Amino acid sequence: MKHTLTPSRYLVLLAVMLTASIGDTMLSHGMTQVGQVDLHHLGLLFSALRNVWVIGGILLLIGFFASYLSALSWADLTFVMPATAFGYVVVAFLSRFWLHEHLSLYRWAGITMIVCAVGFVANGPSRTEHEATELELMDAGVGR
Repeated sequence: MKHTLTPSRYLVLLAVMLTASIGDTMLSHGMTQVGQVDLHHLGLLFSALRNVWVIGGILLLIGFFASYLSALSWADLTFVMPATAFGYVVVAFLSRFWLHEHLSLYRWAGITMIVCAVGFVANGPSRTEHEATELELMDAGVGR
């Protein structure tokens, strides 16, 4: 399958992967500093918004959402989804080596299965590489 992605579109896919995984990791780190939030301690949610790690995680997840929307505007979900699946691998390594969480063999196997499954889906037919419609050609200035 031949892809004609521009370097800027590759950067958007990279942003999808990195902002999601780093944002989730920062949010997790910040929330462990805040403490357990339940129905009896809802005020901790407001104090969490003063935590630098939580704020950073939220900002990165907003960046993820923006880049994800951008990628979905020009590509199929099955084309964009592998970027988020590889983000699981980044999250696993960040949680293991930065947050020092223990990841069992079952979790590593689960991450491997998710990445393989998304690879199978992404290898199927795609509308991402399609011929330009008449409207797109007019927007590009062709035929004027």
